[in-house]
Amino acid sequence: MFKIVKRKAMADGTLVLNEVEAPHIARKAHPGQFVILKAMETGERIPITMADFSPEKGTITVIYATVGRSTTYFGALKVGDYYQNVVGPLGQPTQLKELGTVICLGGGTGTAVLYPMARKLKQLGNRVITIIGARTRDLIILEEALMDVSDELLICTDDGSYGRPGLTTELLEDVLEREKIDLVVAVGPVGMMKLACEITRPSGIKTLVSANPIMIDGTGMCGSCRVDVGGEIKFACVDGPEFDGHRVDFDSLTNRLKAYKAEEKQSLEAHGITEIHRCRVDMDTLAASDGGAASTVQE
Repeated sequence: MFKIVKRKAMADGTLVLNEVEAPHIARKAHPGQFVILKAMETGERIPITMADFSPEKGTITVIYATVGRSTTYFGALKVGDYYQNVVGPLGQPTQLKELGTVICLGGGTGTAVLYPMARKLKQLGNRVITIIGARTRDLIILEEALMDVSDELLICTDDGSYGRPGLTTELLEDVLEREKIDLVVAVGPVGMMKLACEITRPSGIKTLVSANPIMIDGTGMCGSCRVDVGGEIKFACVDGPEFDGHRVDFDSLTNRLKAYKAEEKQSLEAHGITEIHRCRVDMDTLAASDGGAASTVQE
């Protein structure tokens, strides 16, 4: 079992941060890797890219949106509660090195994924320009953390309530006009990543994106997380989740992400508050038991 030591509501309550005790994972984690979490025996296995990890504290941090039944369960957990299973670190670490000047582009929960990448790029000696955006000021996350690891932090909002009005990709174009950029790392909604790649493609600037399609086992066995990269089928769980954005088929990725939207909505509506309350009771029982269920960790 994996204890939650910190919980924080973010982005006007639409996102939740959990810091979780997982020392074996924290010691071996690298930027770009993910974990699979399960709250209880009957829960779903949910893959989430780590937003931070601390070998010294023995903890990992995840930030997620409560959009479906399982992530709503996660959001109901409190400090002192436990995830039954946390498996990781999974996936390939993002290949980062000293290049010169890099842009880290984030939107939505992708901003959380971007933070350890920006930190590592800065530690390697790069000049880091970070661009983040959201619909409105209340949805901006990790501003201070990203400011600490960036040489320049640019913020925009759709409604103009904070930073520059407009889209992150518009700020990307502005920076490309005034800077020689050696690498762009884009993490966020598929549409944003696709547009970023269209902007960087003419100048041949290497652009890494994070592909997060539907995933089940996280070990390359089921094939659910297929991504078309340069005409070849890759599995995001073992080959990614980061890929060369100029080679990713974003249209097929978008279609895969939409595959179960209707079913997800039906599940949330069908179970609702009653199921979430039952999950709360079951988690209390599990935490009070002598050892609970067996934990699973891949090292």
